[in-house]
Amino acid sequence: MSDEGILIDFGSESGPSPPVAGQTAGGSAAVGASQVFLGASDTSRKAETPPTNLLDDFGFETAPSAMPGPTGSYQDFEPDDEDMQKAAERVRQRRHKSKRKQELEEAAREAEGGAIVTIPRPTDLPLPPAPPAPVARPIPVEDFSDVAKHSIVELAGDDSYGRKVIIFSCCRLPTSKELDHQRLLGYLRQTLDQYVENDYVLVYFHYGLNSQNKPNFKWLIQAYREFDRKYKKNLKALYIVHPTNFIKILWKIFKPIISVKFGRKIMYVNLLSELKEHLYFDQLEVPQPVLEHDKRLLERNKPKSSSTFYRQSPDATDEQPRPTQQFGVTLEFLKIHNHGEPLPKVMQETTAYLRQHGVEVEGIFRRSANAKMVKEVQKMYNEGRTVNWTELGDPHLAAAILKTFLREMPEPLITFQLYDEVMRIHGELDGNDRLMATKELISGKLPELNYVVLKYLVDFLEEVILYSEENKMTAQNLSIVFGPNLLWSTNQAASLTSLGPINMFTLRLLEHHQELFIRDWGTSP
Repeated sequence: MSDEGILIDFGSESGPSPPVAGQTAGGSAAVGASQVFLGASDTSRKAETPPTNLLDDFGFETAPSAMPGPTGSYQDFEPDDEDMQKAAERVRQRRHKSKRKQELEEAAREAEGGAIVTIPRPTDLPLPPAPPAPVARPIPVEDFSDVAKHSIVELAGDDSYGRKVIIFSCCRLPTSKELDHQRLLGYLRQTLDQYVENDYVLVYFHYGLNSQNKPNFKWLIQAYREFDRKYKKNLKALYIVHPTNFIKILWKIFKPIISVKFGRKIMYVNLLSELKEHLYFDQLEVPQPVLEHDKRLLERNKPKSSSTFYRQSPDATDEQPRPTQQFGVTLEFLKIHNHGEPLPKVMQETTAYLRQHGVEVEGIFRRSANAKMVKEVQKMYNEGRTVNWTELGDPHLAAAILKTFLREMPEPLITFQLYDEVMRIHGELDGNDRLMATKELISGKLPELNYVVLKYLVDFLEEVILYSEENKMTAQNLSIVFGPNLLWSTNQAASLTSLGPINMFTLRLLEHHQELFIRDWGTSP
């Protein structure tokens, strides 16, 4: 065994290079791209690659005129400084040994006979394992309970076109000393983030804003700029109720920076009665001070026809509904006038069309339809005329009509009587107890006709969920859309606090429908 040194060959395709004679005893070995000489002290073991390989190793192109002469020197080859720097960098990189190489070299030193040990090329070495994927951590939700307790911002279900309605009440603003307006801005942004992906409207009750609770002008500018296109794109209407001269002054100030398109969405409402055409007024949680202020305005000024945009809804009447009426009547009325058929005509026709043309449409039930067409189709149904959905050819219109039908029922499908029970299930129970209580409520307490219609609707929504990859409407998304259309209270709007339990209850219906709907048709609770 010799301990002078070992020549390590990296496995060149042409095999190990032969030793070159004539190297001095104290010189270092000229090493090629595929060899490393270890601990060489014996001149008889030293080797170097041919000069041509050395040039290739440095990355120089060897022209015929630069071939070595008889003595091994290079003729007419004068590399510049940049070439030398590049060559030095390549050598440095090639001589950089990984941990794997070092282990093999240590093993080679212990080998007997100074044999040449072949080391795989770096490209042949196994790749190191991929680093573990980063663990997704949930983004913490900021607690705005100190702002939410004032009920300044509330959700009021859907409007007559199926769009979410969000209310901002100035009369509920505490003084500027009690409320941090920056936190109010954060809370408003957090609330809108839940709905800005869909069409929505804002109702701004201006009455109650005064010098004690009014945000400063700088805050107003900041608020407008922070609510960028993400928030403005799907905002379909901003109703400013009971505007004053202060609003008119603000409009003149902000007009240069407000886009024309956004300006068209702003609508002034002088009296609450003017909201009835576009919103379900009885679903709005109008603050008492606003109601009293509106009453004083009515007593002081009789309603005039000066408001050209709004008009009294033609359907607002105390007369008995016509036999063909489909919207705004009870399920019992529809059954009697539909030859005993328990399923409403509107639901059957819209779901039949959507099964064929709507379940794969992205954003179905989330996007609103043309408001004028919604009114026209409602009128056709109420007059008993045939609605040809294939000819209309608009899945979003059919989806909007279905939601409107549910929302305009005199009593929600899950009934007023069970509203408090739904709230109790969410607030007092959890896990399996919550599921069992829901099962008892649906199969044991829901009236028969409501049960039949609700089951039909949930079965259809299950078909929609099957295509969620295409339509982006998961069970959770559908529960957010349909929850406020299935249940609301008799004495208050669907506030943000009550909407959570309603949506969770709806989600439970969709995820466990086979366990919950076990009653046979025709079986009374």
